[in-house]
Amino acid sequence: MTTNLKVRIFAFAFFLVINLPSEAKQYFTIEEAQRVLFPSAEIFERQVVKFTAREKADIEKKSGTKVRNLGNYVWMVKKGGKIIGLVVLDFVFGKHELIDYAVGMTPDGKVCGIEVLVYRESYGNEIRSEKWRAQFKGKDSAADLRLNGDIDNVSGATISCRNVTAGVKRLVATFEIVLRPRFKLP
Repeated sequence: MTTNLKVRIFAFAFFLVINLPSEAKQYFTIEEAQRVLFPSAEIFERQVVKFTAREKADIEKKSGTKVRNLGNYVWMVKKGGKIIGLVVLDFVFGKHELIDYAVGMTPDGKVCGIEVLVYRESYGNEIRSEKWRAQFKGKDSAADLRLNGDIDNVSGATISCRNVTAGVKRLVATFEIVLRPRFKLP
């Protein structure tokens, strides 16, 4: 085998290895996350919420974050026939791959919890730590929600932290602009 052919084979093998998809870790299904976020709930009623062009622009303006989806899947959480919260499914990019997560919100728009459903990056999954996710509890659209502002960074997971923080900021803005009026919440 010639040296040139060996180099080509090595280069091709190297290309294949570095372009293999990262291993996705599924931590929760949406149903499992719902139960963790609202353990006393009786009903999770799924709604498909589509944004108008105006709503999309308003969310982007309020959150300072680009809206990439045409809407969200939202579950109205009920107990005794009363809405006790919402669960919103969302996706953001980590460094290279999508992060699937769910945010629980109270009927007045405060975050009551975040659960990472699927993490596809090879590192940075420290965003799953309870301590990091707990920083979002009680935050709403009036909160700063800025990495290294009111949300601390996790070393080794900066991009994932920044993007999930921006995603939550977008979701609390979505609550104010779209979900509160559409579901007639207080």
